[in-house]
Parts: sequence; structure tokens; C-alpha cells
Amino acid sequence: MCPFCYIGKRHYESALSQFEDGDHVEIEWHSYQLDPTIPKNISSKENVYQWPADKKGISYEQSAKMHERVIEMAKNAGLDFRFDKAIVANSFDAHRLIQLAKTKGLGDAAEERLFRAYFTEGKDFGDHDILMSIGKEIGLSEDDIKSALVSDAYAEKVERDIKEASQIGVQGVPFFVFDRKYAVSGAQPPEYFLQALNQSFGEWKKANPDTELAPAEGAVCSPDGDCT
Repeated sequence: MCPFCYIGKRHYESALSQFEDGDHVEIEWHSYQLDPTIPKNISSKENVYQWPADKKGISYEQSAKMHERVIEMAKNAGLDFRFDKAIVANSFDAHRLIQLAKTKGLGDAAEERLFRAYFTEGKDFGDHDILMSIGKEIGLSEDDIKSALVSDAYAEKVERDIKEASQIGVQGVPFFVFDRKYAVSGAQPPEYFLQALNQSFGEWKKANPDTELAPAEGAVCSPDGDCT
């Protein structure tokens, strides 16, 4: 539900596409609730313009004006933000779905689909039927999704991530950590991410050099089943 997280994702992906060793980079998403005070069973279905307008005591038009820069940033990143459609909801169960997806190697697919569902399609994350549909769309089973949305185990994974973020000093998102050494805060331009990738991977590679063995020749079987 953080617009800069979606924009930051695109900027990071742009940097990764330029990074020569991108095949060696593994991305792991972590949960962070932007506004945990939003009720889980919120009755009013307000959009992203109306919600802050009510909280700050400003007009709908003023709120829409405040979001123009974000919409422009999104457009420059190739994204179509529709804040007039985006429904404010508690995101905790959506994070449960992401945690399930991570166990199946689908963490990035879940993030991408949820971002688009929220910012462009106006999907309500407080609706379990919506989350079920999204989960099945990316390849998760109905039984696994049903279990995850009520599971204490997946709730604990979400809470553990949020606690870890607090422990390392995260005060806002997006927040990108590279090899647990370097961080980029905010939706920075791609060149910032590329610099972080080059520095962190360069140091990691130096500390973990490739080891080439010189085996004695003998009879072997290859991965394609050829035994000679």
C-alpha cells in the first residue's frame, strides 16, 4: 500500500537489469505495515484521496492535489496509479499471503500482483475473496491460501519482519538492504541501486571467491545421463 515501494521496485528492477551479475542476486521481500491502525473490518470504503483528507481535515481536492507528484513519479516509472480507485484497508492479511508465497518461491510474483491490484485496479485487501483470487492467480492453492489467511504461524512471520525492521532502524519504506551491510532508503533513482549492487556484490564476491577444483580424470556420469 506504499506508493513509493512500487516505484522503488521498478527503479531497483531497472538497476538489476543493468547489473552484470544479476543472476547471482536473490531478492527477499519482508513485511512492513504502513498503517497498522486501520481497522481490519473497516466499514467505510474510502479511496486514497478521501482517507488522508478525513484524517488531516482537508478537502478531497486538496488531498488529490497532494498526490499529483506521486502519480507523476509513478508514470515516469511506467506505472499507472489510480488513487481514486485504491481502497484503504488493513494490509495484515495481504502480508500473510505474501509470506505464504515466499515459501513457494513466489514472493516477487505476489508483491507485483498485489501492487497492481491495489494501485491500478482498486482491489480491496480487506476482502479475503480478493486475496484468494490473487493468490490463485499467481499459482498458490486454494487450501494453502485459506489456511494462511487465518494462520498464527504466518501472522508470526509478518510480525517478526516488522520487529526486525524496527531493530535495524527502519522508520519508513521502501527500505532496501544489500547483503545485510548496505541500505538504500526510499524510491531512489536506478543509479543509486546500481551503485549499492556493485559495492555490496563486489565485497561479497571478494569474501567468497570461486573455488575451482582440479580432479583426477576417471569414469564419470554427466547430468544428462551419459556415463562413459
